[in-house]
Amino acid sequence: MRTNAVTNHPAAALRALCRTGDFTGSTAGYADGHVQANLMIVPKEYAFDFLLFCQRNPKSCPLVEVLEPGRVEPRGTPGADLRTDLPGYRIFENGLLKQEVTDISAYWRDDLVSFLIGCSFSFESALTEAGIRLRHIEQQRNVAMYKTTIPCLPAGRFKGNSVVSMRPVKSRDIARAVEITARLPQVHGAPVHIGNPQAIGIADLARPDFGDAVEIMDDELPVFWACGVTPQYVAELSKLPFCITHVPGKMFVTDQLNE
Repeated sequence: MRTNAVTNHPAAALRALCRTGDFTGSTAGYADGHVQANLMIVPKEYAFDFLLFCQRNPKSCPLVEVLEPGRVEPRGTPGADLRTDLPGYRIFENGLLKQEVTDISAYWRDDLVSFLIGCSFSFESALTEAGIRLRHIEQQRNVAMYKTTIPCLPAGRFKGNSVVSMRPVKSRDIARAVEITARLPQVHGAPVHIGNPQAIGIADLARPDFGDAVEIMDDELPVFWACGVTPQYVAELSKLPFCITHVPGKMFVTDQLNE
């Protein structure tokens, strides 16, 4: 449920609630008009390889900002703190998820480099303004996300396949959804696949790898966009010794505007 504070001051208020631990849910549908970002934090020794990975895979990893080692305040969002201002974080070691926390201050090191990556939540307000209904928002759920067989271009030790987010779209609205999102390449842009999920390695839409499943009606098709959870899957497949990410669906809400 949205609080008055979030409604009146969507970005700063939501970050403040995350910082105090009073908001730990999905950020889908919150802070309309503001850029939401995925978070990937890696030790400095892997930062160049990951930067190269992002440049080679801009659909999955469109960069919003890269911070200097040890820095926790993004230049685009003054006063924010990446250690506390997200609803949830994941700690990975050797490619394995060790735990989920709501504050990473205890894990912070001066050699850590933070990457903010564009998120498809940012284009959802443009879709809804165009009259395209989004079921996960209407049902107050997290968006459904799936691991695929779509390969990423490797960089250093980073290699693996893409993750996609899925939204059911009425057949008559698909062309418009493609047109709207294509104008926003900084938040994944146009879909990477429409229709048959098996063609990209998804066996069962009712069992997403991340997020919540939603029903697909007879007059709808599943539409798949590249997803910023891809680095988490790649870190898992690459057995990265250590990294910190956001919990899928629990994004960093910036002060930057989509437009």
